[in-house]
Amino acid sequence: MATKLLEDEITEALDRFVSLETSNGTTEKSLRATALRFRILREHGYDVSQDMFNSLKDLNGDFKDCIRKDVKGMLSLYEASFLGFEGEDILDEAMAFTTMHLKNIKGDEIRKGLLDLVSHSLELPLHHRIERLEARWYIQVYAKKPDANHLLLELAKLDFIMVQSTLKRDLTRNFIVVEGHGTSTQSQFSNVRKGLTKVTSLITTIDDVYDVYDVYGTLDELELFTIAVERWDINAVEDLPEYLKICFLALYNTVKEMVYDTLKLQEVNVLPYLKKAWSDMLKAFLQEAKWSTRKDMPAFKDYFENAVISISGIVILVHAYFLLEQNITKQALDCLEKESYHDLLRMPST
Repeated sequence: MATKLLEDEITEALDRFVSLETSNGTTEKSLRATALRFRILREHGYDVSQDMFNSLKDLNGDFKDCIRKDVKGMLSLYEASFLGFEGEDILDEAMAFTTMHLKNIKGDEIRKGLLDLVSHSLELPLHHRIERLEARWYIQVYAKKPDANHLLLELAKLDFIMVQSTLKRDLTRNFIVVEGHGTSTQSQFSNVRKGLTKVTSLITTIDDVYDVYDVYGTLDELELFTIAVERWDINAVEDLPEYLKICFLALYNTVKEMVYDTLKLQEVNVLPYLKKAWSDMLKAFLQEAKWSTRKDMPAFKDYFENAVISISGIVILVHAYFLLEQNITKQALDCLEKESYHDLLRMPST
């Protein structure tokens, strides 16, 4: 919702909370407060242990039976359990326990508003939902609460409307907004959406050229195009057929614009990293075109390694990193320079 408007204030409050907790010890007694504290701190990147939930267990190591009576607390514990890391058994047990008992709640046992929250969460937990869509749903739910903070409610509505206006403006400029990207719908990521729309459009167009080389051109022409991009030489366009001249100039000018914007904002020349990402992907496209025309059957390992690049996820992620307008670190640039990409870039494509 309006968290981005109050980002600094939220961070300051959480820092203060953690500092007081460290010096004075945990003060929360209720299940709901404990689970909320755990979820909010983990969502914001704080180091918080699952051990805080040990107090909810009996001598046999099972969750206490009395927890079933606290529906709000159990719902908060259920949501918190989805932020567990691999090997955190307490959170795995909490997820199983709360899921079973929340599903067994009958409509006449709790008020309708709370039952709606339980049903909504069981359908898909908060951690798996798209933030902007969840905000729209919760604004309507919160407005029905008799004790709702109307000032906060108006702020949330205004923030939602402002973000929608930004998205509509992007759409009028013919930029595609994919809500499935989740946080990409936030207003501060407008430049990211615009940039990635250009990138994905170029990828789709160029990929089609390589896929249907037998219609549009020959492997020799595709090799010339791949070499031209690798060299990043505008003069190489003269050796290309007309349809590939258009592709090269569109790619060259788009990347040049992004490089200029990043250089202006952060004084870092990102051209070598973007050029490498595009060159690697086009080489992978070309390899697939060669396999296809020669009727080759590559080994699975060779096909897989090539596909990790040709699927284009790495190109998109490299552009996204520079488009985010955050501090560009030397460590990140060093990773992008290496011949083999870091697993952080490779794994989303596997």
